[in-house]
Amino acid sequence: MTVATVALFGVVLLVGVVTLCLTLPSWARAQLVDRADEASRMVTTLIDTRPIQGPIPSQGEVFLLQVVDARGEVVAASAPLEGEPLLTRAVPVGGDSRVLDRVCRAGGENCLIVVGTSNRSTAYGPAVAYAAVRESAVLNVPLLAVILGAAALVLLALMGWAAWIGVGRVLAPVERIRSGLEQISATDLGDRMPVPDTGDEVARLAVTVNDTLGRLEEAVERQRRFVSDASHELRTPLTAMLVRLEACAVRPDPEECAQTLEEALGDARRLSAIVQDLLLMARLDEGTRPTEELLDLGKLVADEMDRRCFRLPFTTCVEPRLMVRGNRLRLDRLVTNLLSNADRHGGQAVHVTVSRRGDEGVVEVHDDGPGIPEDQREAVFQRFTRLDTARSRDHGGTGLGLAIARDIATAHGGTLRVGDSAKGTRLVLRLPLASPAEEAQSGNE
Repeated sequence: MTVATVALFGVVLLVGVVTLCLTLPSWARAQLVDRADEASRMVTTLIDTRPIQGPIPSQGEVFLLQVVDARGEVVAASAPLEGEPLLTRAVPVGGDSRVLDRVCRAGGENCLIVVGTSNRSTAYGPAVAYAAVRESAVLNVPLLAVILGAAALVLLALMGWAAWIGVGRVLAPVERIRSGLEQISATDLGDRMPVPDTGDEVARLAVTVNDTLGRLEEAVERQRRFVSDASHELRTPLTAMLVRLEACAVRPDPEECAQTLEEALGDARRLSAIVQDLLLMARLDEGTRPTEELLDLGKLVADEMDRRCFRLPFTTCVEPRLMVRGNRLRLDRLVTNLLSNADRHGGQAVHVTVSRRGDEGVVEVHDDGPGIPEDQREAVFQRFTRLDTARSRDHGGTGLGLAIARDIATAHGGTLRVGDSAKGTRLVLRLPLASPAEEAQSGNE
């Protein structure tokens, strides 16, 4: 960054030097010519009516003055030019009353810019008043380029030094953040970056980095817990199945083996269910959007109830024509998980309602089981979470049902939560309803 800053400043300086070398001499020459021209005109005014007695007084900052008559003789001069030859032999020609010349000594040094103004009716008769000014060094383009170039190099060096010091101080906190991040590994995400008390962009960067590290630490911790829980959940049916099959191999009694194989088959089914749930959660975590269509929410619930054989009786209250946009397979899975959860943990009956509330379709599944304590209502939506009361592995769940249901609801722009209930558990699903325009468009397709 420092090198880029100095390089940019160097380019600006180079453009400035070139511009000055091209424009400054012309401007300075014009100023000198104007000064000499004004002085020569003032001298013509002085000799308009009477000759000048003694040296010609200086005119402003112009000291080199001469008056030359029609014969080419110097008839008056300023003190520095008394007794000196003609400044120039250039005279106005034609109808022009002004002449401009440049006079240099041998070797091209000590050059003068000479301006002459003619006046036909002076005390000396027709005469030309000459005013000369010395050329300044600024008109020497090579010398000017050297001077400006040297000054630019010095300024560039100072700028580079100042930029190095200034940028280094400004970026020191950023470097500390960078080096701190370099030391952080996936196994140790607890460290945080120091936040300077400057309140500037660097401080906000440190806060953002710390927030990101916090979210990353939480995500990694969730992943670790998930892997650990998944390993435990997979190991349990595998171990049980292995023990049963080994027992059957040791005591090959046909009746005992048949019962053992039936139990092992149950373990295999449970293992298959866990694997399927894990695959579904992996797809949900990818965030890809499957094919969507308009679906009748009430019909979706009714169809799932007709397809499944539940342990408990279900009563329903369904409002028709509540259209939602979503993926049929995933919404089927969401509804199935809610119904299966209520059937697994309910006592005697389950009540299901599908209704409209504003611009949302609401599905409520209410069982009469032991319920969920208020402080555990969010925990049940975490992966592989089971409550101690009546929600053990013996009931056949994988521990992923409600977590999958919430992920599907979130992916469809909805919510899933545990509602208040005097008895049992009330799961409340909210999904955004399709707009009338979407329904009309779907009907025309």
